[in-house]
Amino acid sequence: MRKTVMMMVTAVLTSASAMAQVTPMVLGEKHAMLRVEQPSKYLLLPVQETEDIAAIAVVNGKNEMVQRINVKLAVDRVDYYVPYELKDAQLLDIEFHGDRRLKGAVGEFACWKEIKYSDTYDTTNREHFRPVYHHTPAYGWMNDPNGMFYKDGVWHLFYQYNPYGSQWENMHWGHSTSKDLVHWEAQPQTFEPDWLGSIFSGSCITNGDDVVAFYTSAGHHQTQSMAISKDGGMTFKKYEGNPILTSDKPDFRDPNVFWFEGTKRWVMILAVGQEMQLYSSENLKDWKYESAFGQEYGNHGGVWECPDLMKIDNKWVLICNINPGGPFGGSATQYFVGQFDGHKFTCESMPKVTKWMDYGKDHYATVSFYNAPENRHVVLAWMSNWQYANQVPTKQYRSGNSIPRDLGLFNFGEETYVSVVPSKEMLAMRGAKVRKPTEACEIVVDVKNQAEIVLSNSKGEEVVMVYDGQRQSFSMDRTKSGDVSFSEAFACTTIAPTYGHIKQLRLFIDRCSIEAFDAEGKMAMTNLVFPSEPYNNIKVKGGKATIYEIKK
Repeated sequence: MRKTVMMMVTAVLTSASAMAQVTPMVLGEKHAMLRVEQPSKYLLLPVQETEDIAAIAVVNGKNEMVQRINVKLAVDRVDYYVPYELKDAQLLDIEFHGDRRLKGAVGEFACWKEIKYSDTYDTTNREHFRPVYHHTPAYGWMNDPNGMFYKDGVWHLFYQYNPYGSQWENMHWGHSTSKDLVHWEAQPQTFEPDWLGSIFSGSCITNGDDVVAFYTSAGHHQTQSMAISKDGGMTFKKYEGNPILTSDKPDFRDPNVFWFEGTKRWVMILAVGQEMQLYSSENLKDWKYESAFGQEYGNHGGVWECPDLMKIDNKWVLICNINPGGPFGGSATQYFVGQFDGHKFTCESMPKVTKWMDYGKDHYATVSFYNAPENRHVVLAWMSNWQYANQVPTKQYRSGNSIPRDLGLFNFGEETYVSVVPSKEMLAMRGAKVRKPTEACEIVVDVKNQAEIVLSNSKGEEVVMVYDGQRQSFSMDRTKSGDVSFSEAFACTTIAPTYGHIKQLRLFIDRCSIEAFDAEGKMAMTNLVFPSEPYNNIKVKGGKATIYEIKK
């Protein structure tokens, strides 16, 4: 699909759908079976998000279990449907969790009346808050970006994906591709869980004509697995020798692999509890432990996750995502600057120094594209926060990615920091100048030493941004931004240091997000907002705003 927005599922089903009128085989107060009888492509499962998980074992005609999925099957009402591709499924063995005494008899649940068979699944967008120019899944839940790489003119984005509901569960790898980093085309999902576990985060590398994916298999323990693609990353075959790396640590995940020319070896960096571990390999299959980094360095308010390690100019940057422990609660991205010799990363800052890549509430799991052209360091982040990601006011999909950003370095005082600027592909999206903000626009604000920018609508909803040149800070107040009722952690003001004076701000507005950047890259702030109508008014004190439409 070539539209900017990846279209999402609706609760309206096509005329090819048919009510199943199924009669379950009730085996107990928490247990039922359902025989699949109609030869349709999909079984459309009704979801009620407030319900507990129903664990479904899928059985084929040989009485072999071929898959396990967890779905919040509807008890009282239907919030939306999710498609299950039947393939050779003959029987669903369903165990309901939760206290059945409060829900009534299993045989009377709404799901039995509402299950539908269909040969199609409508993905037309009906969501008020679905972004116009940010990447989102066609339907279902998305979190961490995974396995991103560039090859033959195509950007590949994989992501943590639940195709059976719009909340976290059933971790797969979804897949989207783009030729311009803005317009994304949905591809078939790449990995589904297997008997080693769910498919957690990881990375991809290009090795000759092959694309090799590394990911965490999250079963009883977390182990590292590998898969190989012979068709440019469109399909993969899992390596028969999985897992390729194991540990006795409970949190052992998110492998990020790259080639280090100095030692002529592949390097893997892994998140292990509250440190990063480094391994090396000559063949991508046999891995040698090299070193660890992280003890007493940076923020340790939560588990370290989703690492990345890259050389920018003459220094190395280690990206470390953390949850919780962010500067304003919940998840966030910290980083360290130093040197890497192929064996060990050495941070150049004092241990207690913490550096954040983005000072908003909604910027996490930041990782880079492997093999980006022009030696660029292009990153995407998950645009949400674990404090409320499952509760944001969308249903048929949840979560988007940030706009693409290019990383660099700058110096301030005695420290080196990572600079963050919107990727040049975003400049190409600028359309005509307009007088008022729209639901999808870029606002360029030339500021003086003190500036206040207020975005508002006719409902009295507003976002207030303040640049204080004397204090060298920038803040964004979303306490009155729209719907903030879904979480006590959502309404807040975020504040960022500017490391010197700002001359120009770039604000990217989409239906449910505001991303603010210092034009020179010294400050970035990403926050979700959920206004009942778009912000169509702007007031600027101490500056001048120019508004551009975003081309669709």
